[in-house]
Amino acid sequence: MKRLPLGKLDPRLLTKLLEKYTGATNSQLVIGPSVGEDAAVIRLRRMGDRYLVAKSDPITYATERIGWYAVHINANDIATLGAEPKWFLATLLLPEGKTDKRLVRGIFADMARAAKELGVALSGGHTEVTPGLDRPILIGHMLGEVARDILVLKTNAGPGDRIILTKGIAIEGTALLAREKSGELVTHFGKAFVQRAKRFLLAPGISVVKEALTAAKVARVHAMHDLTEGGLATGIREMAEIAGLGAEVDRQRIPIFPETQELCSYYGLDPLGTIASGSLLIAVAKRDRDKVLSALRAEGIRAEDIGCLVEKARGLKLMEDGRLKDFSTFKVDEVTRILGNR
Repeated sequence: MKRLPLGKLDPRLLTKLLEKYTGATNSQLVIGPSVGEDAAVIRLRRMGDRYLVAKSDPITYATERIGWYAVHINANDIATLGAEPKWFLATLLLPEGKTDKRLVRGIFADMARAAKELGVALSGGHTEVTPGLDRPILIGHMLGEVARDILVLKTNAGPGDRIILTKGIAIEGTALLAREKSGELVTHFGKAFVQRAKRFLLAPGISVVKEALTAAKVARVHAMHDLTEGGLATGIREMAEIAGLGAEVDRQRIPIFPETQELCSYYGLDPLGTIASGSLLIAVAKRDRDKVLSALRAEGIRAEDIGCLVEKARGLKLMEDGRLKDFSTFKVDEVTRILGNR
């Protein structure tokens, strides 16, 4: 039987699994598991017009600062629904024979720093030394809440909605490559370059909570999606498909940092398919575009209108060199070609 590749499951396989294995029906589940959805939304009877939002995501590529990654990555998915992240639980699995108190303290300290920055309470979880691991694995679980009238549903997106992208693409990929391949890259690019790329974890940063909540406050946002595995190309595909739409994106409008471009060129990676936490896609009506762009820029967040959602029949297209072509499909994230066999 053919083995599955590293990274996310093929969306076609995952869709079939989610359709077949559903568990019990529950009328309080407002948003359940679906390819492209960032988190679950649950209506609690005693919360009136407020919803509980829940998310779980592991940190598997990174070996450095995994506590920081876990809190921010999970908080991002809560915020894309217009919700505030509030409670974090962690399952920390540590490698046998490689774990000491210093390692564990460092991970806990990173979780605490990230949680304080976001106003999130560390609320529980589980920690153990596990056989068969070659590095720590941290699975995060974030809970948040949102008012019913602020909840952002991706299915509200429609043809003509403008697509806004914050910061720039492949932020997480840039930091990952610099941190995991530091020795090799210092030799080629120099220490100063590698240090700048490593700091992408913090600046521009992998959190999109601020921009998500800012956008949701100033306009009726139709959809938001944070970019993770598979980068911008996969994020656009997921956002469009869950709304039953297509998309047209102008490559010239897509911001990319010089360090990102250099690292992707060095390793022969396509930045459009490189893991991209730190970037947020926001779909809004054309009349609200300038309002959202202005609000984000007033907060010091770079934001660009990179294209629009269109009727599904028009497909997923990228404008490049004056012509529209099909958006590339990435079965696995580009960084797995470099980091997948550690």
